Amino acid sequence: MPEVLTAPLVVEFPFTRSLGPVQSAFLTGLRERVVLGVQTGDGRTLVPPVEYDPVTAEEIRDLGGLVEVAPTGTVTTWAWNHAPRRGQPLDTPFAWVLVRLDGADTALLHALDAPGPDAVHTGMRVRIRWSAERSGAITDIACFEPYDAATADTAEPAAHTGEFEDPVTGIVATARLDYTYSPGRAQTAYITALADRRIVGERCPVCRKVYVPPRGACPTCGVATAEQVEVGPRGTVTTFCIVNIKAKNLDIEVPYVYAHIALDGADLALHGRIAGIPYDQVRMGLRVEAVWTEGARYPDHYRPTGEPDADYDTYKELL
Repeated sequence: MPEVLTAPLVVEFPFTRSLGPVQSAFLTGLRERVVLGVQTGDGRTLVPPVEYDPVTAEEIRDLGGLVEVAPTGTVTTWAWNHAPRRGQPLDTPFAWVLVRLDGADTALLHALDAPGPDAVHTGMRVRIRWSAERSGAITDIACFEPYDAATADTAEPAAHTGEFEDPVTGIVATARLDYTYSPGRAQTAYITALADRRIVGERCPVCRKVYVPPRGACPTCGVATAEQVEVGPRGTVTTFCIVNIKAKNLDIEVPYVYAHIALDGADLALHGRIAGIPYDQVRMGLRVEAVWTEGARYPDHYRPTGEPDADYDTYKELL
């Protein structure tokens, strides 16, 4: 049995969002080493601030409701982090802590720099360690650190207008997931065949449909598949879309076409880029073939074969 493949897989997406007046004031305040909360109708101070009262669900519109709280606080609960990973705030093991800042009624989640778990306890006093360079993000708080003062600052939070020069109005947050991906037996065979410029699927022993790429089981009959079937390299465009937005790190000029292609002998359409034809001439039923570039482990794109278009009845079940 061939060795099952594994490889690192990163799924990453930069999410851009605009900020309302409350979050804008909070993040801009962090840039200026100021921590803002918001007071609700029942007199509680929430840090981080929110746009809506969590009790009444009323929208918080009045910036006069913003208040400044202290950079010191008390740990309400914690968890020791043994294995730092990419994107975490400290390079060495640290604690995640919920800290109720002095003057606030809710807790803020962040990292605590401590020598070990024995040095962390609920009720310990901490203070903010600010980042040397700040841009208006939660990472402007580098972490919390132990603080010698035994008692909390009982001063009332000071009212704040929430107005700063050059306010932060938007943020870009990168969502990232790191995997070690294994395609399994069926797709390992599929990928191995691609290295030989062959496209293989697997046939269901019950309904006799050929699935490409193979899944290892028939989704209709619920039985395992094992019989390999070579398909293509020609096929039929069943449906398509015209892409007008240039993707990051993809050296393809827009507009271009991605299509679902039913390869000859397959009962499941796969997707691929269509080239060798003006984008506005791509159509359902167009006959295409795989094009391999030097050193590629998969088809770079599909191009027209010059054959007459396929009859609609030959591929309508794959739409």
